[in-house]
Amino acid sequence: MKRILLCVVVLCLWIGHEAQAQFRGRTQTAPALTEQTLNYAAPQEYTIAGIEVTGLSLLDKNAMVSLTGLKVGDKIKIPGDGISNAIRKLWKHGLIGDASISVQKIEDTQVYLLIELTERPRLNDFYFTGISKGRQSSLKDDLKLIRGKIVNDAMIRNTEISVKKHFVKKGFLNTVVKVIPVTDTLVRGNVRLRIDVDLKSKVKINAINIEGNHDVSASKLKHKLKKTHERPRMSLHRALLAEVFTFSPRKIKHALDSSRNLTTRDVKEFFNRHVKLNVFAGSKFIRSEFDEDKDKLISYYNSLGYRDAEVLSDTVTNYDKKNINVNIKVYEGRKYYFRNITWVGNYVHSTNTLNKILDINKGDVYNKELIEKKTTFNPKGADISGLYMDDGYLFFSVRPIEVAVVGDSIDVEMRIHEGDQATIDEVIISGNERTNDHVIRRELSTIPGQKFRRSDLIRTQQMLSQMGYFNPQKIDQDIRPNPANGTVDIEWKVEEQSNDQVELSGGWGGFYGFVGTVGLSFNNFSIRNVPHLKKWRPLPVGDGQRLSLRAQANGRSFQSYSLSFTEPWLGGRRPNSLTVSLNHSVSRLANARFEFTDDTSLKQSGITVGFGRRLEWPDNYFSLTHSLSYLIYNYKNYFGTSILPAEGRTNEIMFNTTLSRNSIDNPMYPSSGSTISLAVNLTPPYSQWRDKSYYTDINQRYKWTELHKWMLDAKFYLKLIGSQKPDGRSLVLETKAHFGFIGTYDKSLGPGPFQRFLVGGDGLAGGFNSFVLGQDIIGLRGYTNNSVTPPLYALRGTQQLNSIEGGIVYNKFGMELRYPVTTGQSATIYGFLFTEAGNNWNNYRDFNPFNLYKSAGVGARIFMPAFGLIGLNWAYGFDRLPGATDKSGSQFHFTIGQQIR
Repeated sequence: MKRILLCVVVLCLWIGHEAQAQFRGRTQTAPALTEQTLNYAAPQEYTIAGIEVTGLSLLDKNAMVSLTGLKVGDKIKIPGDGISNAIRKLWKHGLIGDASISVQKIEDTQVYLLIELTERPRLNDFYFTGISKGRQSSLKDDLKLIRGKIVNDAMIRNTEISVKKHFVKKGFLNTVVKVIPVTDTLVRGNVRLRIDVDLKSKVKINAINIEGNHDVSASKLKHKLKKTHERPRMSLHRALLAEVFTFSPRKIKHALDSSRNLTTRDVKEFFNRHVKLNVFAGSKFIRSEFDEDKDKLISYYNSLGYRDAEVLSDTVTNYDKKNINVNIKVYEGRKYYFRNITWVGNYVHSTNTLNKILDINKGDVYNKELIEKKTTFNPKGADISGLYMDDGYLFFSVRPIEVAVVGDSIDVEMRIHEGDQATIDEVIISGNERTNDHVIRRELSTIPGQKFRRSDLIRTQQMLSQMGYFNPQKIDQDIRPNPANGTVDIEWKVEEQSNDQVELSGGWGGFYGFVGTVGLSFNNFSIRNVPHLKKWRPLPVGDGQRLSLRAQANGRSFQSYSLSFTEPWLGGRRPNSLTVSLNHSVSRLANARFEFTDDTSLKQSGITVGFGRRLEWPDNYFSLTHSLSYLIYNYKNYFGTSILPAEGRTNEIMFNTTLSRNSIDNPMYPSSGSTISLAVNLTPPYSQWRDKSYYTDINQRYKWTELHKWMLDAKFYLKLIGSQKPDGRSLVLETKAHFGFIGTYDKSLGPGPFQRFLVGGDGLAGGFNSFVLGQDIIGLRGYTNNSVTPPLYALRGTQQLNSIEGGIVYNKFGMELRYPVTTGQSATIYGFLFTEAGNNWNNYRDFNPFNLYKSAGVGARIFMPAFGLIGLNWAYGFDRLPGATDKSGSQFHFTIGQQIR
């Protein structure tokens, strides 16, 4: 009986404890009733008469009661599942850290409940430990931590994952991250997250081992892994030297004694341990990039005809604590070839025409990528889609289908759906906030009512980029076909960028006085909006006109003022431009007292009117411009030569014709296309009707400039490496050639003192000893300004010259290898390596296009819409100029603006 009674007592105690645990819950346990003695073995039903909530500071009490599902008037069994479920609902939303529901009091069948809550802390701030400030700034952009948000386990876990992923992408595969909430002593109920980061060592790829490749070498396959690289290897003799220098004499002797017993395994181990190029960092391993590279590897195999190639497996093994080995096992399969290619569904173009464009013959290596390129878009030549779409067949499609595989040969059937020709219905322009619609529409080749042509899309994209009003990387077209009625709508999306430029510089030039430049260029000006102040944004803009004002001064020694205005669409119907420009400049030489007066000066004043038009033949990249200018040169004791009078005046009437072709894709950083121009400058042939006696009269001989001048400039751009996307970075090669020739209508007269060539330096008509008027300034980096000029240009104004300064024939060649830092809307910055060579002659007898002064160097340019193009160059001149005792050597050059030559 005692044993039975003992068992009954223990059982009752256990049942009572479980009932109490079911009613009262803390930290997600069952709730318990207090303040009353209840029968837990026989739950009773009560009516909720009141609910009180305590412990809240930020959360709303009524909202929390609503989350429990309990409300006054509800029936509830106590003890029972209702209380437990209410606490579970509170925990489900993650807003609280602790919760309990208890009974305050019971009156008959009515119960009053007390809900005691503890709020979860909120995020006030977060900070890092274990990493530098530079790494922290880039990491903060990846974390989506918002102040005031509730800190829970999910936030902590997601933060740890995000930080680890950030550094794994940078090659720190073993990064350890721990997020610890720290109570904020300043703000009650808030915490600061301390993010402890231990980067460990960056994991680099020691070696990439490829297995299963029988026909394609491992080196070629590794080259196709664009983002996954193993450490480069050094040459054997460098490795041997490195090994020797790490050995003591005793070790060297031991190595020599044991070298007779070296095995293949020993040699491999030696190379794995020592033949590494330690001056370069190894490649980091990023799984996502590695997966992309595996796809490229298979694409490369497919291009070689291995249609069934696949990656069977890949593993990553530890080489040491800081390096890993990547092992790839491939299956090459059989190499396939094209056999028969047939066309189905082509009615517009014959099979022979399509085969010529496809240019794939029986027996060629099977290449699906080549078929795709030749049928959709071929950047280096014609393609099938271009053939159809340039004739309006927008709804055209072609599908290559493998219809038979016989041995190592594959038959392909090209199934064509030609569809109907599409007509452009509506052309929409969006994003132009400053530029008026008509300015954009007049540049479009996609015109409503015309037949759709893909070439017109490409040409319009180039024209909008060359306007300079829009960000070239953000110009996009949205093509909306309407197959039901055979039309297409095209929306051109642009993003405005300011290309107005301000040039402002100043300083004190010693005895020269104030040195400064003020320039304003408005490249999207609107003269008709000048009187309408409401249309100023903040200036009268939007009609595509160009207005430039510029003033430059170097104390009393040099002043220059210019004004020009261009209307690119005169009349608004055709791309015929009108340009009017005015200029006035004064250059003075210092006398013995270092004073700049008009007693030794050259003054130039002129006006130019030009007309230009865009040509449609040979193609629409050509333009033709004509201009007529009248210049007056007044000089006094300036030239210092017996050929000219001490004081005199020269008049110049010049007619210019320029034929040019411009097909570059981006005016600020061109990566493809070319610019070629041929300019002819002609003055009237006065010598044909004037009395020959004026030849011997130095006061009359050069009263009128008489010459013909020919200029040829060509630049070509080739993308060597880089993305095909417009905003991608590309390594670009620029090659250029420039020629200039000056002749006269009468050989006995010779060219006059003006319009000659001054070569050397940065190519700016400004700076010390280079404030030059009436001449063409040609830059040649690596040599001082105007130093490659016959006779020695430094003798200007010294009364030592018996001939006129400047050359009458020059040539220049150059190459630049460019890579951009950024090509964004706010700035375009790129660095470059360059080499160039040129020379300048004052007669045709000595002209030799291969006798050149050579140089090479490095530099950088930055283009900002507000300030234009600025360049800094360092160059080394390899040759010695006439009269010099040594090579030109190291030179720094500063350039402003886009230079033609």
